[in-house]
Amino acid sequence: MSAPVKKGVEAVARKAAETAAKAAASSPSTAGLPSMPTDKTTMPWEGWFSSFLKDKMGEATYESLRRKVVYRPDDIHNFHQIPNPETKIKLTDDEDGPSARFRYPSPGQQPPVNQPLADKGTIYEDPYVTSHFTRDTARRYQDPAFPNPDLEQLKLDMLPQDDPRVQAAREVLEEGPKSSPGNKGMFATGKSDFDPKGLRATMSASHEALNESLDANMPDHLPYPDWWKEQEEVVDWHKERGLPIPIGKTGYGTVPREGRIARW
Repeated sequence: MSAPVKKGVEAVARKAAETAAKAAASSPSTAGLPSMPTDKTTMPWEGWFSSFLKDKMGEATYESLRRKVVYRPDDIHNFHQIPNPETKIKLTDDEDGPSARFRYPSPGQQPPVNQPLADKGTIYEDPYVTSHFTRDTARRYQDPAFPNPDLEQLKLDMLPQDDPRVQAAREVLEEGPKSSPGNKGMFATGKSDFDPKGLRATMSASHEALNESLDANMPDHLPYPDWWKEQEEVVDWHKERGLPIPIGKTGYGTVPREGRIARW
């Protein structure tokens, strides 16, 4: 770089630094200023017409007129699709109970998500086991590739044994499902031995190991409805009112609010 050009660059840089210093010195400092309160609205003009009427008519007269004109005057959102940030929503029926506002507390100040233990890998010792087909007992007999061998055997025993079609069906049943039996843990990268039974990945799963896992996860209890222990009360309630006795007990709409809130 030549001397004249170098001197010109230094002069421009020196002038820019002096301009920045003067701007910083002339700007007011905010070190000792109080912060803006978070409970003060940033839109004081909101609702000016209702405030004007309330001031001229009186609060009692204005409230009486408002309840005759406005549809659902107690709506806390005032029919806004997006609630105002200052609107507090009660979480319980208690007047002094907890309430929530939009992004308050902020997401960074809230406790971490509390997921159910079943989603944290506690079903199996291996935390990488995420397969569901190994314990999907509800659809075990719905897939044609996994027929119920006992039921199919019973059907064949009730048919004529000398019929060629029955003999062919018996051979198919004894052969078992013809869907993919798995590749015995042979992946594109070679043989894998991370799972002896091969159920951690569908590429290494086999029918023998799958049926063993489904047998271990089959339900062994009969679920009862919620009204099972209230059968006598339900029957007596309908008899006292001369109503036909229904099957069970209706419970639509009786789930408490706390029961509809996710645990996490």
